[in-house]
Amino acid sequence: MFRIVTAPSWPSTHTWPVSLRHGPLVLAPFSHRDVEEVLRTRTRNASWLGPWDATAPSVAEQPISVKQRVRFMWDQARRGQNLPWLIRLDDQGKSPVIGQCSVNNIIYGSVQCASMGYWIDRKYAGRSITPAAVALATDYAMMTMGLHRIEICIRPENKSSLRVVEKLGFRYEGRRPRFIHIAGDWRDHEVFALTKEEVGPGLLTRIHPTQTEEGYPAFRIGLDDVSGT
Repeated sequence: MFRIVTAPSWPSTHTWPVSLRHGPLVLAPFSHRDVEEVLRTRTRNASWLGPWDATAPSVAEQPISVKQRVRFMWDQARRGQNLPWLIRLDDQGKSPVIGQCSVNNIIYGSVQCASMGYWIDRKYAGRSITPAAVALATDYAMMTMGLHRIEICIRPENKSSLRVVEKLGFRYEGRRPRFIHIAGDWRDHEVFALTKEEVGPGLLTRIHPTQTEEGYPAFRIGLDDVSGT
């Protein structure tokens, strides 16, 4: 059983595994039982996600299976080095896997920071679900784990991902040339970040569960609450 935290009732201590909930949105630990569903989702979204997927810079590097990757992520998660969450949504009585939102490269000591990555099923894009997931993960990392800074690095061509950080008010810090190997070459990335002082009472104070005209779960972002907008 996973511990379930309903935001914004943040626990004082972090334990893994843990699920986070905000309205119909759930961040659930990526476990072995989810592998087949994740593979189906990513296969269905190959043209949507493929241009942004990291690749191995060396042909000599041995690829690892998804199950091996999950095992590695869980080993890191138990040590508090990452938070590998899947995005699930209570959509008309179902809770499908619609994406992933992971907090990675967690560093403690005098730095207290981490990076974040995410992707979403194309048919769920446009409902502000990804910004809500990023806000939920950021608040837990800061309010419960005590992290001071969250960083997100995005290719300048990835307009959909750039819109996520824009909606949440992440601060632009500059460009890292040839930063990550993607689609067969080293690609530039734009760097965005927020510190705990900038987040204040939490990013979720800017996120409001709502519905589309068709009755599907969605989120509204209170842009007036975003610093600098």
